[in-house]
Amino acid sequence: MTFNRDMALRITIPIAVVICMILIWQAIISAYAIPQYILPGPVAVGKSLYNDWGTLSPALLVTTKITLQALALALMGGVGIAIILVQSKWLEIALYPITVILQVTPIVAIAPLILIYTPTTQIALLICAFLVAFFPILSNMAQGLKSVDHNLLNLFDLYGASRWQTLIYLKLPSALPYFMTGLRIGGGLALIAAVVAEFAAGSAGAGSGLAFRLLESQYRLNIPRLFAALVLLSLLGVVIFCITSFISWLFLHRWHESSLRREN
Repeated sequence: MTFNRDMALRITIPIAVVICMILIWQAIISAYAIPQYILPGPVAVGKSLYNDWGTLSPALLVTTKITLQALALALMGGVGIAIILVQSKWLEIALYPITVILQVTPIVAIAPLILIYTPTTQIALLICAFLVAFFPILSNMAQGLKSVDHNLLNLFDLYGASRWQTLIYLKLPSALPYFMTGLRIGGGLALIAAVVAEFAAGSAGAGSGLAFRLLESQYRLNIPRLFAALVLLSLLGVVIFCITSFISWLFLHRWHESSLRREN
């Protein structure tokens, strides 16, 4: 009962706040008679979303596909490389600075080079999104693997556990909360990187994502469609965050302190 009430409040309060913000937005537009080419109201944005759905939905599908593919690659690469780095201190010393360099280099700066050396624009966008989402997952996973309780490590050594047994039965479960944090961060960054990379690439045409539709709407002064594309991007980001948060809760809520339900 308490759990259901708490979940209902967590859902209804943000929805109510968003609805209030939309009503205030529409009230300001109506009160000051602001033209649509300066600031469209929620009604105009909703109409544009409905009328231009045939144009915006394929772009949404492209952006979603690139984001999810980049996130999947970042998960596989980040977890795999984190495991390798933790197994060998010398490998960590040698390879970790390279990953840091890739992370701190602005994606806008390296996107033109990636476009030159990749066969298609879609692959270039995928690589850009992967590079941005990769480091948070790697960093959090590596930190989790190195944060295992030393008493438990000594216990496994005492019972003669091999390195791989210690990894599978102790280090990976202990690193799960860190991995989930990296997953939530990486999901949002993959979407941001996909949009920024498309801006940098300047891709156009039928296979373009929402970033191109934003630029197209700006050039044509179709501000309601621009806001409609922004709404779709925001909703996509919220959906990704909710899914990754639910996955985190699903794996952690029964045993980890960060997700345990606190009784009042």
